[in-house]
Amino acid sequence: MINYFKSNQNKRMERISEYGQDCWVDMINPSDDEIEDVASFTGVSEEFLKAALDEEETARVERDEGVFMCLLDTPIITDTDDGDTYETIPMALIYNEKCVVTVSLRGNPVLGDFISNRVIADTRKPVSFILTFMLGNAKRFLANLRQIEKKSLRVQAELHRSMKNKELIQLLTLENSLVYFSTSLSANISAQSKLERLPAVMGTEEYRELYDDVMIEMRQATEMCNIYRDILSGTMDAYASVISNNVNIVMKLLTVITVIFTIPTLIASLWGMNVIVPFEDTVMGFWVVIGIAIAFTAVASVLIVRSTNSIRIRSPKTVKRRRRERNEEK
Repeated sequence: MINYFKSNQNKRMERISEYGQDCWVDMINPSDDEIEDVASFTGVSEEFLKAALDEEETARVERDEGVFMCLLDTPIITDTDDGDTYETIPMALIYNEKCVVTVSLRGNPVLGDFISNRVIADTRKPVSFILTFMLGNAKRFLANLRQIEKKSLRVQAELHRSMKNKELIQLLTLENSLVYFSTSLSANISAQSKLERLPAVMGTEEYRELYDDVMIEMRQATEMCNIYRDILSGTMDAYASVISNNVNIVMKLLTVITVIFTIPTLIASLWGMNVIVPFEDTVMGFWVVIGIAIAFTAVASVLIVRSTNSIRIRSPKTVKRRRRERNEEK
């Protein structure tokens, strides 16, 4: 799909019916024929126009015969059966002396703000257009990171009430999203840092200030992403330890039950053998054997419970506190 836009005299974005000088060509998952048509009347090579159509393409900056291309990763939210999934896709921003071209596989919220005039972007100033998009893209990363944090806290609250696989899978999905964001942010910063050497960006004070704002927002997003990723990774490790501890408790309980039930089974087996055994000629022999089994089972239960309660794992804080108390007593 191809849409054409152009800024009017009041710097308001307007949709136009066909290509014109100083316009903005917005391409969303274009076909091969559309790419050929845009390449013919804009002078942009098909290689540049197809760069963003590869989901594995990395962020970079390239120049070729008067054509400038900046390829960045942008965050997107995908609705799935398990909830929202946060991912990144490439976005190509291309300009020459004729027009500005944007190419992506899906619609972009930042460009949507341009179209609705919530953000002012002048198509007659391509450098300003690209820097404004970069700033909006960085803010979009920050907004998505805050959403991930809130969702992570909500899922953790659910896990505190009941340990379920669904919430654990959601935390794992959020952790994967943070890994994707961290990789994309690092690639974007590496690509955008190359703009500092371009005279078109550094030659104007307005553009320098806008570029500095972009880099500040990107570094902030990177720091936030790394912090959230470390916290979520530690949380996942903690829940893994809790799950392992719960399994150990259940296994200990089952082992105790098995040992306790082994004693009456053993006694019943001995008196059930086809040999001479005590009390076989006694009328109350059956009840005597039952009494012996109950007595041995009760004694074994008390001993096992005492032994298991005496085995306690002390935390490092408890060990240090008791050591300090002993030193104070001395």
